[in-house]
Amino acid sequence: MSVDLSLRALLGDSSLPQNEARILLAFVLEKHYQLPRSALLSRDDMTLHPAALDEWLDLESRRIAGEPIAYLVGIKGFHAIELQVAPGVLIPRPETELLVDIALEEIERLHGNAHILDLGTGSGSIALALAHAAPQALLIATDQSTEALAIAKLNAQKLKLADRVQFRQGDWYEALDTHEQFDVILSNPPYIRSLDPHLSQGDLRFEPSSALTDFGNGLSCLEIIISGVDPYLKAGGFIAVEHGFDQSSAVVQFMKNVGFKDIQVHLDLAGHKRSVSGRK
Repeated sequence: MSVDLSLRALLGDSSLPQNEARILLAFVLEKHYQLPRSALLSRDDMTLHPAALDEWLDLESRRIAGEPIAYLVGIKGFHAIELQVAPGVLIPRPETELLVDIALEEIERLHGNAHILDLGTGSGSIALALAHAAPQALLIATDQSTEALAIAKLNAQKLKLADRVQFRQGDWYEALDTHEQFDVILSNPPYIRSLDPHLSQGDLRFEPSSALTDFGNGLSCLEIIISGVDPYLKAGGFIAVEHGFDQSSAVVQFMKNVGFKDIQVHLDLAGHKRSVSGRK
């Protein structure tokens, strides 16, 4: 008796949620056959050759074990761009698109001619999304991780934005020259508390811990960024940072401590307080 190994059967037999199984099987089809995702429906009686089947089974088992889909397929959509991701960088999240939208409003206020700093760029998500959406803006993006910067630079090349974003290696402002100043400074720093149980659950187990937590109370990086911003932000300049759902009050106070005005709290699509912005 033959075993049904058609696409239809593989999806039906998978213990993964159907949306996840379809993403991974579509990845196998594109990689091995150059077929679009629609082939899951239009050619659902198709069977995979041995190498493709082995890869599907490997991806399925790794996802069942908890590996993030973004790492398995190597890409993640963010704002209006697609980024390459790997275990050395944080997986870009929809919540962080809020920071991009906030910055785009400020860039529009400046008629597009803005000098922007992205601190802790990771895969380059924020800087590259802004470079894509705001062609006149010039950006510098920093990260302490050389591995993350290598991925960010690769993303810039693939998106044909390498001439618009300059990448620097260093810890926060240490990557900058002392005379440099910016119209807009942005950051999505590590803000999860060191003992937060989420760090040992789900996708977070596989992401670089240094991109998730400050190994303390979750506020130290946010305080360093805000308290050290003055020499690098132009008069009237704008700063916005992402934070945890319960950290808004503390971040607002950090901004008050340095004398910022027009401090605003911004909600993400889930209605959580997710970012705070202020003006020098």
